[in-house]
Amino acid sequence: MLLYIHIPFCDSKCSYCAFNSYVDKFHLKEKYMDSLFVQLKYELQRFNAQKESIETIFIGGGTPSTVAPELYKDIFNYLQPYLQKNIEITSEANPNSASYEWLEGMYALGVNRISFGVQSFDEKKLKILNRAHSPQMAKDAINNAKKIGFKNLSLDLIYATLGDTKELIANDINTAFTLPINHISAYALTIEEGTAFENRPQMSSEQLELTSWIFKTIQDRGLPQYEISNFGEYHSSHNLGYWKYADYMGVGAGAVGKLNMQRFYPNPDIEEYIKNPCVIKEESLSDEDKKIEQFFLGMRSCVGIHCDLLNTQEKKQADILVQENKLNFEANVFYNKDYLLADEITLFLTS
Repeated sequence: MLLYIHIPFCDSKCSYCAFNSYVDKFHLKEKYMDSLFVQLKYELQRFNAQKESIETIFIGGGTPSTVAPELYKDIFNYLQPYLQKNIEITSEANPNSASYEWLEGMYALGVNRISFGVQSFDEKKLKILNRAHSPQMAKDAINNAKKIGFKNLSLDLIYATLGDTKELIANDINTAFTLPINHISAYALTIEEGTAFENRPQMSSEQLELTSWIFKTIQDRGLPQYEISNFGEYHSSHNLGYWKYADYMGVGAGAVGKLNMQRFYPNPDIEEYIKNPCVIKEESLSDEDKKIEQFFLGMRSCVGIHCDLLNTQEKKQADILVQENKLNFEANVFYNKDYLLADEITLFLTS
């Protein structure tokens, strides 16, 4: 099983961010981490976790680098018997808060992969997105992580922002490849409810031709695409687990967990979560829910769709796409050749 730990604290609220994160709750950090620990113990029992049963850990947010390594220590110590050997443990981090000391502290706890929220190396674009770091901070943080000993480093880039040009994006990609990374996540800017950009839909400006060029450029530089937004010579085991529909514990306000056909949602309100971290809403998934999710996840990633998931009509539809060179069929699995067509292909298969 997988483990996701949600940290809802942020130095600043990015203009595009719809995640459960807060810039004015820092005084609750210690109480929050105490409650998170309580929920973790509860989830380990609910999932009947055994020795060495946790395959990956991902600490996301919010901004995990706003919480000192000392506040993670009890959690990591408690988890030790449950962790598989050679486990992948990822933490997200923002360049402005991922100090050398923070990176050293997390490395000492066992974190072995860092995903940096860089978004761009363009000063003006960072200000538009309301990012709290400079291009130099991002470069320094990634180089420091490598110096400390992290072997697997990733960075996020955002594209499809108003004002983006091929030259700007090319500079972001070229700069990324000067750094000691082996993974890039590239996300198109989307306008979400409750964000600073909600009433400024013009801030998102995706052009399919530019998107295709971005994907090809990153791959040509040596990082193959293995999901619509992810490129790497190293594939994140945690990400792959989600796409393969593995079970995962979700710990923290706003996290989500899944066990078999049940989903679990802790209270997203920090104060209420601190009071009652084990009050969790449950949702039952139907067989159809599961199937549709597996279709969408499989078509947008290297996981694909096993032929056993398809009914007779869906197999006929899939065979048509193979004949039209839209899908590959290998070892009883249908693989998508163009992740940008993932949604359309899924709708075609299920229509």
